[in-house]
Amino acid sequence: MAQEHLDRLTATDASFLAQEGDNSHMHVGAILIFEGPPPAIGDFLDHIRGRLHLVPRYRQKLVVPRAEMGRPLWVDDPSFNLDYHVRHTALPAPGSEEQLTRLACRIFSQQLDRSKPLWETWLVERLEGTRFALISKTHHALVDGVAGVDLATVLFDAERAPRAVDHPTGAEWQPRPEPGSALLAATGVKAVVKAGVELATRTVTAATRPETTVRRAQEAVEGVGEIVWAALNPAPDTPLNVPIGPHRRFAQLRFRLEDFKEVKNAFGGTVNDVVLTVVAGALRRFLRARGVRTEGLELRALVPVSIRSEDQQGQLGNRLAAMRAPLPVYVGDPVARLALVKESMDGLKESKQAIGAEVLAGVNNLAPPTILAQASRLNFSTRLFNVIVTNVPGPQMPLYVLGRELLDLFPVGFLPENHALFVAIMSYNGKVNFGLLADYDALPDVEDIAQGIRESLDELLTAARRKASAADSGLVGNGAPVVPTGADSSSERQPDDGGEPDDRDVDQDEGPGDLMLAGEKGGQHAERDRKGRADG
Repeated sequence: MAQEHLDRLTATDASFLAQEGDNSHMHVGAILIFEGPPPAIGDFLDHIRGRLHLVPRYRQKLVVPRAEMGRPLWVDDPSFNLDYHVRHTALPAPGSEEQLTRLACRIFSQQLDRSKPLWETWLVERLEGTRFALISKTHHALVDGVAGVDLATVLFDAERAPRAVDHPTGAEWQPRPEPGSALLAATGVKAVVKAGVELATRTVTAATRPETTVRRAQEAVEGVGEIVWAALNPAPDTPLNVPIGPHRRFAQLRFRLEDFKEVKNAFGGTVNDVVLTVVAGALRRFLRARGVRTEGLELRALVPVSIRSEDQQGQLGNRLAAMRAPLPVYVGDPVARLALVKESMDGLKESKQAIGAEVLAGVNNLAPPTILAQASRLNFSTRLFNVIVTNVPGPQMPLYVLGRELLDLFPVGFLPENHALFVAIMSYNGKVNFGLLADYDALPDVEDIAQGIRESLDELLTAARRKASAADSGLVGNGAPVVPTGADSSSERQPDDGGEPDDRDVDQDEGPGDLMLAGEKGGQHAERDRKGRADG
């Protein structure tokens, strides 16, 4: 689908605008590190200018109909200036990665100007090791993570030599006139009527296919029910869920993709299961260091899932459903924690949460902006989740910009109100890189969480290699798990990670085969409910 002048935002895209506040900025991006030397700024601008026609939305801004006659629309920006959106700077000596992340934090602490196209790119020179960086910043209303990978085709090439790009024939790009208030109002009414006609068409189609309609309706009801159930069972209070300010901290981590695959091959599950397990392990350490008891405590992670179909690849705009997955921080044994995460994620995949989210998104398409704004704030309520964890698969081959190879890519998320941490993960060319965005005041110890992720992965790798070694020695058969270092298989549990005697690997009333749902406030024991596990 082409990105047209006067396109209306989807309900999901508009919700990101409604959620934005002075302290909660809804832009996302990345820190990209390249081999040097950097290109000249003029060459870099020409490179973008020569491919900008492939993403017309990047030359469009938002307009809002008066009297809230429908959601905002994208229109060509008559004053579009590429020099405004592409910034050029350099790090002072020594040009460390710490200095680069500090710069990125300052950039991400400032809101984008809604009177202009909602993106910026910074070319950063003098990064130590003969490297340079790009810092990208794009409003979430413009692009989601999966589509963002598709947009990399605008700047990136699969080979060192830049590929030839076809250009439209005719004169240079000319913006179309901005619509007047009457046209904006008419467009809003037209969109509402169109949505109503589509609803009526679906109704007629449903009447001609009763069996399919009944099945889909049942799935939709179950999905909405699961979302409502999650809303009635709030996430626990934690130091992650406090008022935030506008300023940010950032921690970045590099790992090998093969290490995550080694763990999942040893114990089953997926790479994403391993990612969630190491995040849970790191948050367990963090909470215990903050003096929070973790017995029976299960956090909720909001895990965005793309519902973009194959024929929608390459389109801008968000096609996302949010799944609420449990993070069992009450489990000290890393292998047992992975087993619980795998079980719960398998349950989520079988659940109807994504269908329910699509149904609600469809209803929001008919909602006036004021109602949509309230609904979107509810979707990001602290009651529903403790932290956002998103894992985006990237290309497993080297990419280049003007002949310079991309070495590392660290994704940067956003912080909703009362959420002090966002964990973003992206795989690229055999690596898995983490980007931890944190509130400056609420999480001065975000580096401790990063260190906890390292230690949690090391624990799983140690257990996986011990299992493989034992299997090679004939000590373990049929894939039986080996108890990792620091765990005790006896009935008397020993203190773990910190030596505190008040926590156990798994609570006595909850075995590895049982799922614990979100605890009551204050860290009370969660209730067991097989149906509820699909909610996380």
